[in-house]
Amino acid sequence: MTNTENLLIIGGSDAGISAALKAKELKPELQIKVLLADEYPNLSICGLPYAISKEVPDWHSLAHRNLKELTSNGIEFQMNTTADKIDSSKHQVLAHTSDGESLTFRYDSLVVATGAKPKLSGITGIDSVYVQQSASNIRVLHTMADYFTIEEKLSTKEVQNVAIVGSGYIGIEMAEAMKKRQLAVTIFQRGAEILSTVDPDFGQLVHEKFVENEINVVTGQTISKINESNGIVTVTGIDENLEETISHFDLVLVVVGVTPNADLLVEAGAEIGFSGSIKVDSHMKTSLSDIWAAGDLIETKHHLLGTTYLPLGTTAHKQGRVAGFSVAGVSHAFRGSVGTQVLKVFDLVVARTGLLENEAKQAGFLPLTVTAEVDDHKAYFPGAHKIKIRITGDRNTGRLLGAQLVGWYGSEVAKRNDIFATAIFNDMTVSDISDLDLSYSPPVGSPWDAVQIAAQNWELKNTRILESS
Repeated sequence: MTNTENLLIIGGSDAGISAALKAKELKPELQIKVLLADEYPNLSICGLPYAISKEVPDWHSLAHRNLKELTSNGIEFQMNTTADKIDSSKHQVLAHTSDGESLTFRYDSLVVATGAKPKLSGITGIDSVYVQQSASNIRVLHTMADYFTIEEKLSTKEVQNVAIVGSGYIGIEMAEAMKKRQLAVTIFQRGAEILSTVDPDFGQLVHEKFVENEINVVTGQTISKINESNGIVTVTGIDENLEETISHFDLVLVVVGVTPNADLLVEAGAEIGFSGSIKVDSHMKTSLSDIWAAGDLIETKHHLLGTTYLPLGTTAHKQGRVAGFSVAGVSHAFRGSVGTQVLKVFDLVVARTGLLENEAKQAGFLPLTVTAEVDDHKAYFPGAHKIKIRITGDRNTGRLLGAQLVGWYGSEVAKRNDIFATAIFNDMTVSDISDLDLSYSPPVGSPWDAVQIAAQNWELKNTRILESS
């Protein structure tokens, strides 16, 4: 290796920037260049719904680090440049600028962090090219360009009636954001209940919160076609009785999930992993020489499932950091995800980590799931609220497999979920939760924290089952 060793990174979001910063920190002499398809490096795409709602009044605030901070570290950015082809044999990347200029970049090491792309298959009338046309009232929310277009449309009085197709995290956050813009909002869900990443009765609580805030929730509706004519968008759905329903909106946002944006590496000959993602080792190394990959385009090591595809921003940051270690020649492995997620819905917070009961069964465990409703702090201190905590553990070993929580926004739901996430990551049993030395003061908790009371309820139920068997 020489002092002029070049690291090229394709993608300037979570994984790409994390890789660049760590590699530069460990190996300052590296020449690092990041190819960025737009001109907005290191922005929190997860924060876009809050820019739409105006809870974040200035979108510039979404930057984890501004360009001055990034370049002060010695990282160079090639803005408005799209990579077209990786020639791994020549260690070259062919690209073009937004002005149509063709460019070639040579690398000694390459990190591909192109993330994911919106999933649009299965809906007639739309595709990735169509939704990128700024005039279209059928939108996705994946890039800053998407945000700017949506914001421009919402700033006019022409948009009053909005539909959200898909009720995952982004769909739910955007439904709330649109409602805070004083719009009429309808959200469509294919399944029987919204927020399918948690059990249906937890999703029902989100459903009820939407109804309480005058958001129209349509479940059991598969959207088969979306057409636009004269600025009006027609949404055609098929319900559970196979009957067709038609409704009309000024703007439709399609957020039905993502798929790995892995074409560059696939075409370069990289080995494909789970669900079309790129296969990597624990150091983020692909099957191609001197090429690493990180973030939403790669398969994910899961602590309980083995290998899966689970695109999450927190995971992308970690994987990018690991790639940075690896490029700098420092051995540092990615230890895996446990699928920890959290969502705020008005004054409600829903969180999960690990496996749901049906997921645990599919993974070969013998799960027992027990639900408790526990005060978030001592009830005698004013303002106590109930947290609903559902624990899934293995009946034979007592191993903690998963948790779901729902409670009031001020009840530290996310941080309590993090206790379960830490326990799963460290292979703890449900009973081990009671041994944790957790903080206590009457305004914020109890001598036995809510997570410990829930764990003890699980222990009691499992003991009774074992004694009766």
